[in-house]
Amino acid sequence: MTKQDFQKLFEHAPVILDGATGSNLMKAGMPKGVCTEKWVLEHPQILIDLQKAYVAAGSQIIYAPTFAANRISLAGHGLADQVDAYNHALVALSKEASGGKALIAGDITTTGKMDVDYGDLLAAYEEQITALADAGVDLLIAETMIGADETMAAIDAAHSVCDLPIICSLTMQADGSLFFGGNIFETAPMLEEMGADAVGINCSTGPDQLENIIQNLKSSLFVPVLAKPNAGMPTINDKGVAVYDMTPEYFAQYMKRLVDLGASLVGGCCGTDPEFIKKLVETVKA
Repeated sequence: MTKQDFQKLFEHAPVILDGATGSNLMKAGMPKGVCTEKWVLEHPQILIDLQKAYVAAGSQIIYAPTFAANRISLAGHGLADQVDAYNHALVALSKEASGGKALIAGDITTTGKMDVDYGDLLAAYEEQITALADAGVDLLIAETMIGADETMAAIDAAHSVCDLPIICSLTMQADGSLFFGGNIFETAPMLEEMGADAVGINCSTGPDQLENIIQNLKSSLFVPVLAKPNAGMPTINDKGVAVYDMTPEYFAQYMKRLVDLGASLVGGCCGTDPEFIKKLVETVKA
């Protein structure tokens, strides 16, 4: 997909993304602390069934489960030499699930480490993005990013190895502050200037807490604005499991409000599932 093709998607905005992956894998039995990418490859049908359900619900773009399949993160599981193999295999699962009915986004994310040299970040993202492009993804999504430097490294890496569109999606605190310093309001225009094809937020909080954030992003950006929030703020039950109590209907109502305020790439993060996307489509496309 070219950057021009990506912009054409918004002629009939909003564009519908998928919902959560990680929280649904955990519901399906994935233990805490394991390498998600390795677990998915050992239990491929769980991922395929989930993504098929998202496509059936109306997702136009689904995220390949390549979230932390970069050299730095995989090294924590002794898998640093599996970047190419993992990214190819995981993209293939999403292609099978989509059946050509949805675009595939190659998913990259933060390393979660503040002390990584920019050059090392750039090299890690270049390696992963090269593998994703070779595997045939349609576009790239740098999601759940927690600071400006890593996100800029992802953009630089993408531009150095391919011509695919790249979306940048940050997670933040309720006031817009980023976890590695700075805030969404000053960072988003900078990412646009560097060549991000869309900018926005994911995870963070529920859609009912994001109206001012989305409104401010829309007023400061020329590229499309992304909103992919959680199903509200979770509570932790007696088993240590995060429980999200926002219903699909309630979620969809607030997402419609975010669309009205300028969000044109919309989906769900933690706590959402295909039923949330179905209600989202019914509400925002009405």
